[in-house]
Amino acid sequence: MSKKHIYLALKFLVSGGLIWFLIDGIDLGAASARILDADLQILSMVLGLTVFQIGICVVRWRAVLGAINGFLSFGNGLRLYLIGFFFNQALPSSVGGDAVRIYRAYKEGLSLHCSINSVMLERVATVLGLILLVVFAAPFFIDRVGPEDAAWIMPALSALGVAGLAGLIVLMFLDRLPSKYSHWRFVHGLALIAADTRRVFLSPVNAFKALGLSLTGHVNVALVAYLLGLSIGLEITWLDCMVLMPPVLLVMTLPISIAGWGVREQAMVSAFALIGISGEGALALSIMFGLVALLMGLPGGIVWLMSSDKKIEELDEFSDQ
Repeated sequence: MSKKHIYLALKFLVSGGLIWFLIDGIDLGAASARILDADLQILSMVLGLTVFQIGICVVRWRAVLGAINGFLSFGNGLRLYLIGFFFNQALPSSVGGDAVRIYRAYKEGLSLHCSINSVMLERVATVLGLILLVVFAAPFFIDRVGPEDAAWIMPALSALGVAGLAGLIVLMFLDRLPSKYSHWRFVHGLALIAADTRRVFLSPVNAFKALGLSLTGHVNVALVAYLLGLSIGLEITWLDCMVLMPPVLLVMTLPISIAGWGVREQAMVSAFALIGISGEGALALSIMFGLVALLMGLPGGIVWLMSSDKKIEELDEFSDQ
């Protein structure tokens, strides 16, 4: 069995194990009833917001590309982003959606370094946007939790903010390694990502675009979660979702499960318990959020199936380079 198959099996094990552990103490019948009784009119609003979210993501990627002297038309960027999102959400593949997006961008004519760095830095902007949102919104949210939880939330958020800033600074100085190592291909790649990081985040215009679009996207995701909760009768606010969803999304970025299943459910049940939401209510919300993500991935699957380059094996080889 190859390393890729072992890694994939471990991801299935993590997803399955977390889901089994979670549902052992939750009333699945109550969670299912909430989902089946969801307000369809509100769900139609969620559908519109998911379309808007895809547009935000494409524009954000193109903003990062523009900052590092790369270019993709909105149509091509949309097509590649949808395909990448499909791989992230709908396929239990060892190839991640970001690797697919890098590969297809390279095939579209972008340089290899521009393809890699644009996707990486768009991810960095996304994570920084998550951190900024939760740090800004948390002080207005703190009254929603008890004094015991409030005592650790603010220090934890402060540490998160410092970690995000420190990580960004490290990225910017990756080209300061001793010159005797500069001939190594890996070190050359680090120098390129450092230079591109500075182009994106030290330019006020570029940073405003990348981080502003990230914040807009996360606020929109929080609105999606809020409306989903509203559709199943949860007593939550948009502010609750703006504070609680970013940590959930951060945990979901860990490549340890299948499309975040299991990890997302565990994180969401734990997060929403802080404001008194029952386990079955949070589980229902998490499942609906996951189903919305799968729905968002379907157009990418259609685009990929209609394309001439559909070999996952080639993507596997490319991701090993």
